[in-house]
Amino acid sequence: MTHFQDTVAAIEALKGQTGGTWDAINPEHVARMRAQNIFTTGLQIAQYTADIMRRDMAEYDADANVYTQSLGVWHGFIGQQKLISIKKHLQSTNKRYLYLSGWMVAALRSEFGPLPDQSMHEKTAVPALIEELYTFLRQADARELDLLFTQLDDARRAGDDTATDFIQSQIDNFETHVVPIIADIDAGFGNPEATYLLAKKMIEAGACAIQIENQVSDEKQCGHQDGKVTVPHEDFIAKINAVRYAFLELGIDNGIIVARTDSLGAGLTQKLAVSHEPGDLGDQYNSFLDTEDVDDIQLSTGDVVIERDGKLVRPKRLASNLYQFRAGTGEDRVVLDCITSLQHGADLLWIETEKPHVEQIASMVDRIREAVPNAKLVYNNSPSFNWTLSFRKQAYEALVAAGEDVSDYNFDNLMSAEYDGTELGRLADEKIRTFQRDGSQRAGIFHHLITLPTYHTAALSTDNLAKGYFGDEGMLTYVRDVQREEIRQGIATVKHQNMAGSDIGDNHKEYFAGDAALKAGGAENTMNQFS
Repeated sequence: MTHFQDTVAAIEALKGQTGGTWDAINPEHVARMRAQNIFTTGLQIAQYTADIMRRDMAEYDADANVYTQSLGVWHGFIGQQKLISIKKHLQSTNKRYLYLSGWMVAALRSEFGPLPDQSMHEKTAVPALIEELYTFLRQADARELDLLFTQLDDARRAGDDTATDFIQSQIDNFETHVVPIIADIDAGFGNPEATYLLAKKMIEAGACAIQIENQVSDEKQCGHQDGKVTVPHEDFIAKINAVRYAFLELGIDNGIIVARTDSLGAGLTQKLAVSHEPGDLGDQYNSFLDTEDVDDIQLSTGDVVIERDGKLVRPKRLASNLYQFRAGTGEDRVVLDCITSLQHGADLLWIETEKPHVEQIASMVDRIREAVPNAKLVYNNSPSFNWTLSFRKQAYEALVAAGEDVSDYNFDNLMSAEYDGTELGRLADEKIRTFQRDGSQRAGIFHHLITLPTYHTAALSTDNLAKGYFGDEGMLTYVRDVQREEIRQGIATVKHQNMAGSDIGDNHKEYFAGDAALKAGGAENTMNQFS
């Protein structure tokens, strides 16, 4: 017996114990409703998706070709449509996740209106969005199964046993839309206790993977902007511990922590690290500071001095009361950050870079793997990069190295559309196409994500629609570019009433009231025009 049939039998037996008071209850309808709602709590989702991620991490360790991917989302409907599209085009959600971007929460979900990525948005918006995403993914399950149940009823009425068995097998082997979400907790929104409390809310909402960065919480900047300020390792480890305690308290023993380092582009620290002996973490952190020998300067009131290699030195302090690191130390600090995080409880790494360059990433990962051989990355395939320009520069350099003639290309104007069909343009686009594969094989990237894709796609599609609709084309723009394409490409949203749950509601009305149900999906429903 399948799980579905077991449920029917169990409800039938339970119904038999009620002395006839449940005569109106149809056990198969109950089994259908349970199948459409297999996750009743966020913690169930967190455990289910943590198991998926751990399995995928192990498979990647065995074969770097089986990396994972995700797209950033800022609304439950957007996440739902991504997974519906994945199942439609690729038939499986395997190795495909969602990413919850703090940037998009700040820009699109704050009650203050659009905000920069500086942890100024309400931190409760993050667990609220996780819960919203999983509500929409669960509704996608309910909708798809509801369509199958309707097909099953039609096949039964037609007496088509072959169709009945086939549809029943689809129901029994149904793959849920619920997938792991890697959720951004920024720099923890405060001290470790604040990080722990927020992490709990995120996990309770369903998060199995939490990404945290080593910036100062109240000075946090977007990873691709200037002015980033990092914290000493002991401070960051405390927050990693806080997240781990949250997972363990809630029983998600295999929850995933993604430790992000912004040190490559961060030249500042808010405070000096505490050091107890030469060579400890505090001493290593302070060793990167830009300093002046005390013998060479006049000390002033309030100056701070530290001992380095037997001499007293003064760390250079800016007017902002921040200390600066020596130029050119970014990669060394990244390597130390990553090794330290993995040795103190993190599971995955995130190195924020200024450009998408496989060899740059690999050069750091190679050093990290000398200490932690199975080190793996989550990597931001960011829209903050000018991908075309970056890879055309890489293609230009490759052509020069190969002795090719590059005199037809203006290196200062490589974005020009005139290069789109050239050897340089094709070579650059091929490097972009294979970037994720190459990065996973060469640079240890387990998970590739785009942080802000739907921010840009929403703006682009809205611009195109507004340009035509409010111009001479009027309604033709919408019909030709939206609705007609929805119909021809089989986009489910063309039947938006069904997508919003109208047919599920009709079936429930019939379960509850039988022939007396007043249903919305009758002959006068205009959605029938799209059948």
